[in-house]
Amino acid sequence: MEVHNRNQSMDAEHFLMTTKLLIAKPAVEEIKNHLLERCLSLKQRGIIPSMSVVLIGNSPASLSYIKNKRKMCEEVGARFQLHQLGEDVTAPEFLKLISQLNDDERIHGIIIQLPVSDHLKNLNLPNLVKPSKDIDGFHGENNQKLYAGSTNLQQLMPCTPKGIIQLLQHYDFNLQGKHAVVVGRSLIVGKPLSLLLSNFGATVTLAHSQTKDLKSLTRSADLVVAAIGKANFFNFTFFDPGRRTVVIDVGMNSLNGKLTGDVEILSVTNVVSAISPVPGGVGPMTVVSLIENLIIAAETIRHSY
Repeated sequence: MEVHNRNQSMDAEHFLMTTKLLIAKPAVEEIKNHLLERCLSLKQRGIIPSMSVVLIGNSPASLSYIKNKRKMCEEVGARFQLHQLGEDVTAPEFLKLISQLNDDERIHGIIIQLPVSDHLKNLNLPNLVKPSKDIDGFHGENNQKLYAGSTNLQQLMPCTPKGIIQLLQHYDFNLQGKHAVVVGRSLIVGKPLSLLLSNFGATVTLAHSQTKDLKSLTRSADLVVAAIGKANFFNFTFFDPGRRTVVIDVGMNSLNGKLTGDVEILSVTNVVSAISPVPGGVGPMTVVSLIENLIIAAETIRHSY
């Protein structure tokens, strides 16, 4: 019995020692260095990559997201511009601004910061920005490339899925033949990510918080992406210690004043192979992917006029 207990203890220590934190910083720095070079090359040709963000109202969360975008944008040498409109802005006024930005050849990337006021939600927001300036990657024309099977990360596509793939690549996780379970079916993360993972050779199950017997899926997965927006929803019972699952936590939840993921990280550290932390994981990868989209747009937009 003593030997058995000692082996159990050694197994637990082995899991703990081999669990890796998929920290975004080294991947972000590597990508930023390349973007600095590409931005400099554009400037030498007289092109200054320029991003315009349209914000409705003054939500603290939105302003915080925009601050991060501005910071990284300026760090690579690109130009940032904020258009802040009142919550009572009319649809015609809002559409006029978007049209002006679409037509301005000095602007290479446009973001409509979500959420918008209720009276604007009936607009076809994903398709208002022309595809060549859609650095969020939401336009149907850009998403169509994912449906067509593209694995080209040097094109405009949703930033969080793109950032997740780049994070996995940085840590040498091979998706070919792996079983990936994506929990969350949003148009921004879950659905486009499921397509992208499939394009890279994974066998993908797209689930959500109401999926029956969700644990049986996550426990059989090589990769689990948690993207349902419920703080600490996933604990150790969702993972098979013998499978050594890799976990990507997309959750951005506020719990007791702290930013918290969808995965209870302290609970799962000794049963999963690797996990992205919150904060410091998917968030920075999303922002750097957005800036990369801006540079891509600046490199190619001249061909669309």
